[in-house]
Amino acid sequence: MIIDPGDDSDVIIDEVRKAGFVPKAILLTHGHVDHIVAVEAVKAEFSIPLVAGRGEKQLLAEPSLNFSTYHDAPVSLTNLEKLCDDEEIVSFGSLALRVLATPGHTPGGVCYLSETDGILFCGDTLFQGSIGRTDLPGGDTDVLLESIQRKILTLPDAIICYPGHGPRTTVGTERGGNPFLTGAYFA
Repeated sequence: MIIDPGDDSDVIIDEVRKAGFVPKAILLTHGHVDHIVAVEAVKAEFSIPLVAGRGEKQLLAEPSLNFSTYHDAPVSLTNLEKLCDDEEIVSFGSLALRVLATPGHTPGGVCYLSETDGILFCGDTLFQGSIGRTDLPGGDTDVLLESIQRKILTLPDAIICYPGHGPRTTVGTERGGNPFLTGAYFA
């Protein structure tokens, strides 16, 4: 899988080729410009489907909503082969991922959980020591915190979280020390 291909399609394509694997799909955690610019080129290069949360359809299609109007070339992604629902399992080859709807950073944001491997691809929902921003259109702090409480903090402590930006972390680390989740930020 290629998850959230940012904006340097040549680098992504070269790295995939160097790694020697054949990607089966592009998965999007959400539709902001910094996660989608390379989608069309990567998708065309490998002839692979595009998968996203059902609630992101409008954001992905409209450059004014995904903020790509401020980029060199506006991005409108309307050809999504798969729109996922909460708790749906998406499978490609031997890999099965459970889709976790985690709105708040965007209205239709999702995370992808590999229960077998103990890995969560959490996009901009959760970061090491922080949470996704909610000051952009469609963002909502209360909704994001509820999403994290219901969908991520209910997972085992050992689950490794790979955010859309910054270093990886674990559910247990964030449960115990993330000031947004422990209440320390709001105190």
